[in-house]
Amino acid sequence: QVELVESGGDSVQSGGSLRLSCQASRFPYRTYCMTWFRQAPGKEREGVALINAVRTTKYANSVKGRFTISQDIDKNTLYLQMNDLKPEDTATYFCAFDSQKPVTCSWSDEYKYWGQGTQVTVSS
Repeated sequence: QVELVESGGDSVQSGGSLRLSCQASRFPYRTYCMTWFRQAPGKEREGVALINAVRTTKYANSVKGRFTISQDIDKNTLYLQMNDLKPEDTATYFCAFDSQKPVTCSWSDEYKYWGQGTQVTVSS
């Protein structure tokens, strides 16, 4: 069992930055894929960034060059650094972990553990 708690969401102006945190009850980074998703009102959930068990990262095209996913193993925390935020980044952001495909994971996989979400609002 892994419990996940996100934090760091806020309301910011376009061009601003935020860092989201996902505090985990345990942090099996060598055997899990760790991912950030987001969901805006009326839209489907979409994958934003992931880091697999060999610490390869992947980003959605819409955030590439602006967002960075990282891990702090000592703190059991997954981060999402978001720079140059745009109104279209407005959404609830969720972290999710899963161990079924730790290296070949993708956003279309079923993730077993989810946080409750943190709201990011970007105004123009």
